[in-house]
Amino acid sequence: MSLLQIASLLIVLAGAFGAINYLFLKLPSSIGILVVALFASFAVIASDALFPALTVEEQIRAQVLELEFSDALLEGMLGLLLFAGALHVKLSDLRKAWLVISLMATVGIGLSTAIVGFGFSWFTGMPLMIALVFGALISPTDPVAVLGVLREAELPKSLETKIAGESLFNDGVGYVVFLVLVGLAFPSTSSDSGLADAARLFAQEALGGAVLGLVLGWLTFRVMRLIDDYSLEVLITLGLAFGGYELAVALHVSAPIMAVCAGLLIGDIGAKHGMSEETRRYVDAFWKMIDEILNAVLFLMIGIEVFAVVFEADLLMAGLMAILLSLLARLIAVSVPVLMLKPFRQFSAGVIPIMTWGGLKGGISVALALSLPEGEWKPAILTATYIVVIFSIIVQGLTVTKLAERVGRAPQLPMPD
Repeated sequence: MSLLQIASLLIVLAGAFGAINYLFLKLPSSIGILVVALFASFAVIASDALFPALTVEEQIRAQVLELEFSDALLEGMLGLLLFAGALHVKLSDLRKAWLVISLMATVGIGLSTAIVGFGFSWFTGMPLMIALVFGALISPTDPVAVLGVLREAELPKSLETKIAGESLFNDGVGYVVFLVLVGLAFPSTSSDSGLADAARLFAQEALGGAVLGLVLGWLTFRVMRLIDDYSLEVLITLGLAFGGYELAVALHVSAPIMAVCAGLLIGDIGAKHGMSEETRRYVDAFWKMIDEILNAVLFLMIGIEVFAVVFEADLLMAGLMAILLSLLARLIAVSVPVLMLKPFRQFSAGVIPIMTWGGLKGGISVALALSLPEGEWKPAILTATYIVVIFSIIVQGLTVTKLAERVGRAPQLPMPD
């Protein structure tokens, strides 16, 4: 199938599954599309088991593997999704909780990676360094999944902003940590295999991505100040998201961090000082629509990626253990920064459980697992990742609102002095 045929099929299926969800399941749109896609996928697998002569599963599996989900997300959709997510998170809101968000995106990611890595290595017998790679890819909360579900969850705006902001930053940091650990665990796939090389790579990716995003965002803002044409300004923001992401890839700096920083700058400073009221409305509506469409397609792709997963008893057990490990690691990654700051700041009840349960995993984790080099342990990592992501989106995503109602619907992170 050509790229255009694949894109057309995905959009048609996303629309069809979205309609089924709207008419019958009535779940939040992103989760509903994922659930319908899973049902359809398992129905195909079951029909092939009953009627082996059909070979439908084999044909679909071949197409799914050819789809290259990892490349489609990491090199195609991710830049637009992160830019769109960051565009709607205001710097003024992030400023109130910047310290706890920074700690969660750095100390929290480090702790989570270590907890999951050591625990998964102990349970499966996987070499520690490879298990740490799994810890790095499963630790970040996925801003795409988080924003897609929180939009439907009707959480308090302040809490939603903080969870979304934290997910945007820890995703970029987690991706860089993943690249560093892959270089250490699979030295044949990377020229950066020593600790010194890993430290240099981390600094280059993280800092370089942030600087590039801020520079490109600022230049785009300066240009938009000279223009009062909403259609052209929408096109300019689209060019920033596409072109900036590809430039970051070419310069070997973190493209996700670039997209987040550029989106934050344009969504706040650019919207206030570089756009007319009409332009703001059109830019906001355009990127919300892009976000909704790509979210629908992404959750559909997660659902059909079940054909790329190996389901064996020992791998399923590893996946169930990974769910427990990821939840424990997330709890510690949230609790430690809060406890570190508690002597200096006041926190409302409910912050830790809501941020723990609301830290969803998503397609980025699956894409990173698929991007690993082929080897003995890749099926275990991919299966465990997929199980954690499905549990996270469906179970946590559907219950985070009830949890918020139980512990208090308006918890805040740090209360300003």
